[in-house]
Amino acid sequence: MLLADIALIGLAVMGQNLILNMNDHGFVVCAFNRTVSKVDEFLANEAKGTKVMGAHSLQEMVSTLKKPRRIILLVKAGSAVDDFINKLVPLLEAGDIIIDGGNSEYRDTTRRCKELQAKGILFVGSGVSGGEEGARYGPSLMPGGAKEAWPHIKTIFQSIAAKVGSGEPCCDWVGDEGAGHFVKMVHNGIEYGDMQLICEAYHLMKDVVGMEHDEMAKVFEEWNKTELDSFLIEITANILKFKDSDGKYLLPKIRDSAGQKGTGKWTAISALEYGVPVTLIGEAVFARCLSSLKDERVQASKVLGGPRVTQFSGDRKAFLEDIRKALYASKIISYAQGFMLLRQAAKEFGWTLNYGGIALMWRGGCIIRSVFLGKIKDAFDRNPELQNLLLDDFFKKAVENCQESWRRVISTGVQIGIPMPCFTTALSFYDGYRHEVLPANLIQAQRDYFGAHTYELLSKPGAFIHTNWTGHGGNVSSSAYNV
Repeated sequence: MLLADIALIGLAVMGQNLILNMNDHGFVVCAFNRTVSKVDEFLANEAKGTKVMGAHSLQEMVSTLKKPRRIILLVKAGSAVDDFINKLVPLLEAGDIIIDGGNSEYRDTTRRCKELQAKGILFVGSGVSGGEEGARYGPSLMPGGAKEAWPHIKTIFQSIAAKVGSGEPCCDWVGDEGAGHFVKMVHNGIEYGDMQLICEAYHLMKDVVGMEHDEMAKVFEEWNKTELDSFLIEITANILKFKDSDGKYLLPKIRDSAGQKGTGKWTAISALEYGVPVTLIGEAVFARCLSSLKDERVQASKVLGGPRVTQFSGDRKAFLEDIRKALYASKIISYAQGFMLLRQAAKEFGWTLNYGGIALMWRGGCIIRSVFLGKIKDAFDRNPELQNLLLDDFFKKAVENCQESWRRVISTGVQIGIPMPCFTTALSFYDGYRHEVLPANLIQAQRDYFGAHTYELLSKPGAFIHTNWTGHGGNVSSSAYNV
């Protein structure tokens, strides 16, 4: 009897495409779905003529597998994952491997790793990015969890992953516990930021420069030949020139209310939790929330006035180059913040993360794939202990080169009344980060004044002092805590 190399549970589009991808690379896959009729449909249609096997029960699926058994779950994050794990565990033996390829919350992955470790089962939580096409022809894969599982899944994962450069796979072991899903979460947060930054550039082109769709599409096509070369810039050009069946551009007909599945929000929440100023992703999430208040905005647009100046009178070509540079500088800030969050999580959880390797995993196959990520990998190759991307020579010079344009775009946009939450927060972060002295000394004084929270002196860091500011307060200070 032919034994399968791996099984996959969950035959939605991503699951089907991953199975076909594994089949293309010579692996025998056993497919299973909770609605069993889907298995037969898949084998009769998409998987016809392949070596893909089907199972009508979990017992049958497990019996087809080589040992150690390898099972991928591609089901909805949350209780569905736990339900399948609970059903699988009695059918498995010590050393067998369960892989969750869904968008699970990283804490759930850490919990599952620990629970299954106690039962001798190896659990892997793997980020999978690239959408349907990535799954079919080469995704970016970010596995983490039980390290002992890696030698048994490495060949399959690296074979089916996207390849960049001279064939390096966009997949490597990320780290322990929920590290793989944490990295995927940050990837998705960065994706939110990239999308919002491109939207702000589009808004400025459309409403400040007054450009038509075909003109904007050409600009994005040109930008895609520069440092901004990326999947999202490429598809933006395609979207801008796409016409509906009536011959008119489709984009202006789409309701300007953005949806979200939650991974950007998780990134922003983690940033707040671990005290990392990931401001750009936070603003990108809030921008989607604001866009979803469409009906309120329609009302507000009738009663709330803006600036008197609504026309741009400068040089269009020069301003477009300014927008390109503002977009590039803001993107650098977003990635710098994302890697700050990864560094802090590694510290919190004792993970050893390979930051250059993570940049390489994102260089192909995924939604944020871009040439730019190669530069991040180079920066960490130069200095694996790099504190912040902005302190790398390449990125320092890049931001300095964009700085005047960035400030001009923001000034112009503000004067004409165009919202630019991510452009502006990126510049505020940059200005805050490069200031040796910030006005937080006043915050510390205020906190001590009203709540006896104490402060440190520049001359005596580490020694917390309370001052009786009014003359009638006490000298007892509150216990120190971090906000």
